[in-house]
Amino acid sequence: MYPNINPLVLFFASIFTSNILLTNFLGMCSFISISKDLKSSNGLGIAVTLVMTITTALNWILERYVITPMELGYLRYIIYIIVIAAVVQVLEMIIDRVSPNLYMVLGIFLPLITVNCAILGVALFMQLRNYSFIQSVLFGLGSGIGWWLAIVLLAAIRKKTENAPVPAPLKGVGITLITIGIMAMAFIGFAGMINVQ
Repeated sequence: MYPNINPLVLFFASIFTSNILLTNFLGMCSFISISKDLKSSNGLGIAVTLVMTITTALNWILERYVITPMELGYLRYIIYIIVIAAVVQVLEMIIDRVSPNLYMVLGIFLPLITVNCAILGVALFMQLRNYSFIQSVLFGLGSGIGWWLAIVLLAAIRKKTENAPVPAPLKGVGITLITIGIMAMAFIGFAGMINVQ
């Protein structure tokens, strides 16, 4: 469907104009929950970016050399989720060894990356749009960076709104959802530049 799109254009589009989080609203649960703290947001953003990039590459290989040739399309979702779960498990063990503090801060949201719909969404978009391997990897990396950028921006904004004179009914979740809406509109402002949807 998109075989002729330049991989670098696809990379930048997946960060800004087609941000997986702010244009497709995939991966909102951990985005809203973890974005209270900048350090946790940064750690989760890095983890999601790594998982998204690695799983997109692995799922492209499986799609090309296993699922399509063996006509296993009916198992596609299960295979994609197994790959995502395996990569998350390995990443979880690495983070536990390298940074126990980050591991404790991320808590339940680290293993929940497995069910982050943004990661499965990127794999499915890659398959539906028939991207090449390079396009798929750059799309996965760009989508991960876009998700990371969005969560870090929200964490920084939420830190500022803690001391802001926010009306009582809007404190907490209310102002957070309004902020996400404004961020989504800001990213839509890039839409005229590059679009892959």
